[in-house]
Amino acid sequence: MKAIWKGSISFGLVNIPIKLYSGTNSHNIDLDMIRHKDKCPIQYVRVCKKDGKEVPWEDIAKGYRKENGDYVLLDKDDFAKVAPEKTQTIDIFEFIKEEEIPSKYLEKPYIVEPAKEAKKVYALLREALKKSQKVGLCKFVMRTTQHLGIVKVEEDAILLIQIRFNDELRDPKEAEMIPTDITISKKELDMAMSIIDQLTEPFDPSKYKDTYKEELIKMIKKKAAAKPGQKEPAPVKRRKTAAAKDDLLEQLKASLAAIKS
Repeated sequence: MKAIWKGSISFGLVNIPIKLYSGTNSHNIDLDMIRHKDKCPIQYVRVCKKDGKEVPWEDIAKGYRKENGDYVLLDKDDFAKVAPEKTQTIDIFEFIKEEEIPSKYLEKPYIVEPAKEAKKVYALLREALKKSQKVGLCKFVMRTTQHLGIVKVEEDAILLIQIRFNDELRDPKEAEMIPTDITISKKELDMAMSIIDQLTEPFDPSKYKDTYKEELIKMIKKKAAAKPGQKEPAPVKRRKTAAAKDDLLEQLKASLAAIKS
């Protein structure tokens, strides 16, 4: 693995030199944009909306659009004045119970590896977190942006989990169609609870994987090997999903019967 950030974790006066590694793998497949008729690659250019002419990079600036349509021009010095102080430290400023953090705040995991000379103090923090059953709430700066995170233990490793600031989350009340005055019958609720009971299992993440990338690569290889003019088989029809307006109790009965069978 390649380290994406080097610095240290600090709590109190203790300092632990560390490296950060991304805790996730990307499943993306690189696809190019091409013209359909002759497979010519497409190149994007920066064009002025007024005169249609291409604009070179050296002539491009950043601006904030005001309500009257005019722009406030911003340069490098403006961004430097408000940028968070760039440090190489993950500062733990508070310890909390992990269950106090709603899942909607969790964003991105990183693996924390100690420098060779910091193994003992790394192990000390790990054991202290385990014994206290707490996580460290911290702030850190990555790529000029300040982030909030938690430092927690996962088996023998310390992880840094980036979490969202509160003002990054939208209020569910903004969605206009959330029902608040719907009457649910006891039969309907009991049936729904039966479905939940039937489908309840201990969580095992190894059972689940994103199959889209595998299927896409298979399809690409199949198309690449196909002879010109060869027709593809018709796609398998998906099972029809019951519409929301259909009888709810009948849907629940059919669902439960399908699970049991």
